[in-house]
Parts: sequence; structure tokens; C-alpha cells
Amino acid sequence: MRAVVQRVKKSDVKVDGKVVGEIQKGFNVLVGISKDDTIEDLKYIRDKIINLRVFEDENEKMNLSLKEVGGELLVISQFTLYGDCRKGRRPNFMDALAGEEAKGFYLKFLEMLKEENIKVEAGIFGANMEVNIVNDGPVTLILDSKRSF
Repeated sequence: MRAVVQRVKKSDVKVDGKVVGEIQKGFNVLVGISKDDTIEDLKYIRDKIINLRVFEDENEKMNLSLKEVGGELLVISQFTLYGDCRKGRRPNFMDALAGEEAKGFYLKFLEMLKEENIKVEAGIFGANMEVNIVNDGPVTLILDSKRSF
């Protein structure tokens, strides 16, 4: 599983011009699920996201986690995180999990995040979405459950 985590002042996602998810201070998270992922991969990414110490403390040092600042999450499914661009000009998405199985993992991931008593908003799996992000910092981190980078 891969995630692009952006610290935001606010973020929202629209489908067909209607807001389907909206947060204030927290993380906008783009998630991609691979064919090799298991529940353990979801747990690893969940734990990383909620415990990343990238919010400023009283000394203006990045020392606080999402949970400690009462932050919110907007989670968007993004299979293109598994686009392999090493050959040619067209990305290869062979490693991305597709269809209903990917949707099931995505919904399970949302459920696991909500169990942490964090406000979680989401996009609509498979929909064409418009994502608005007001970066804070900017702070952007890339997570990979296989620890390949």
C-alpha cells in the first residue's frame, strides 16, 4: 500500500460538482493498493498516518501527531500511485489492485481509521473526483508499506 500524505489547512473532494468529503486541519491522504497488499499493510499505513509527528508544537517544531492536534483526514483512493513509469511514456498499472477487491480494501482502510476516533472523510471509490487542497507548510510525505523507499 502506498500513501501520499499532505498536511493541510483544509481540503475537500467533489464528485459531479458536489462536495462528498471535506476537512479542516489535518491530512489529505491519497492511497493506492497493490495486488500484494494484506490487512497488515493497511495497519502499517494507518499507524504511520495517525502517528506521524509533523504538526508544530508550542516551540514551532514538528513534534505532534494528527491525534494530538485533533486533526482530520480526507482519504482519496488513487490507483495511479502504482503507475510504473520506468519504461516508455505510458504508465503501467499492473501492480495496482483493481475492481471490487480494491474497493473492499479501501473501505476496510477507512473503517480502520474511523476506529481511531478521528474524523474521516472520503472520496468515492472509482469516481472522477476534483480534489481541492490548501497545503500547510507544505508538508508532503510518501509512505509505502513494503518500505521500498
